[in-house]
Amino acid sequence: MSSSLVPPHGGILTPRLAPPDEVKERLEHACRLPKIPLSSREVSDLLMIGMGAFSPLTGFMCRQDYLSSTFDMQLSDGTLWPIPITLTVDDALAKTIKDGQTVALVDGETGETVGTMDVQEKYTYSKRDEVLNVYRTDDEAHPGVAKVFSQGEVCLGGPVTVLSECGYPERFPEYARPHEVRAIFQKRGWSTVVAFQTRNPIHRSHEFITKVALEMADGLFIHPIVGRLKEGDIPAEVRMKCYRALLEGYYPKDRVVLKVYPMEMRYAGPREAVLHAIIRQNFGCSHLCVGRDHAGVGNYYGPFDAQKIFDEIPPNKLVIRPIKFENAFWCRVCGSMATAKTCPHPREQHLSISGTKLREMLSSGEMPPPEFSRPEVVKILMDYYRSLAD
Repeated sequence: MSSSLVPPHGGILTPRLAPPDEVKERLEHACRLPKIPLSSREVSDLLMIGMGAFSPLTGFMCRQDYLSSTFDMQLSDGTLWPIPITLTVDDALAKTIKDGQTVALVDGETGETVGTMDVQEKYTYSKRDEVLNVYRTDDEAHPGVAKVFSQGEVCLGGPVTVLSECGYPERFPEYARPHEVRAIFQKRGWSTVVAFQTRNPIHRSHEFITKVALEMADGLFIHPIVGRLKEGDIPAEVRMKCYRALLEGYYPKDRVVLKVYPMEMRYAGPREAVLHAIIRQNFGCSHLCVGRDHAGVGNYYGPFDAQKIFDEIPPNKLVIRPIKFENAFWCRVCGSMATAKTCPHPREQHLSISGTKLREMLSSGEMPPPEFSRPEVVKILMDYYRSLAD
């Protein structure tokens, strides 16, 4: 069946999941291979490669792709790619691995064998160059920077085969791979789909933005991240209850799809916004909502840096397009949601609460204003924060 959806990034999906009927035999073989422990971020990257969300990547980067991605935001063949995807080991383990060798990839926390890798290349790299280019800072208070400085000194590059999705399909009914989501869009007859990336519960300003975006496309793809977040973020299972409650009561069911994906946030601001766009293009989306401080943390990035970076990318490098939004707020005079461009009333009439402020209010048992969040969502969140206090 032909499709009018945008093509995957690079032209074709490149999933690396082993066929189900081969997994048992491959796991038995992996037991006899040298074992490489993976950090939680490396596990999540492996899963993203496996499902095809990181297409056109087929494994962890070799040297030329690593350098080109770090310094020039592209692969060595010129394909746009903003963040290096690497597997690192310490010097001692690296010395035991030879180029051309097949190794088992093991979750460093659980001990589960999650894949195999054909090592094409070992190489050293500069952690400082990486963080200064990707994160625009070498401050180890930045969670993404801290992870880079804590990882191994040697990178292993080469194609992978993924043998486990680490329980995500069982934990989340909404878990879906790019080819499956594309099939849903195609069945619904959509050609334009706008994606909404989120790591927080959707409050009224997010709801407003997504509904405005929905007016510009055939469908809306709400796509929360359920990989590991930073300390203090609301757990994925709690957030999923919030998303389901909102979709049940406040969105048109025939025009919205909710699915999740297993990536771990890097909080890389502008560069991560571009990676989020590439991922959504692989899922079949034509547009991505890019809001204020998208994928940011602290004060490391300007409020609209993640929007400006798309203006620097040549149109032929990225098919999916950003829809740029300011913060939305509740105007007490209008009695409705608005943005600075649509509301004529002074700032003192605007009710705007950040996600950080919301978490502070909920942690202290303070009820957020009804204009900020739907009552069903507030109840779920209040129940969660009360459980922490018990």
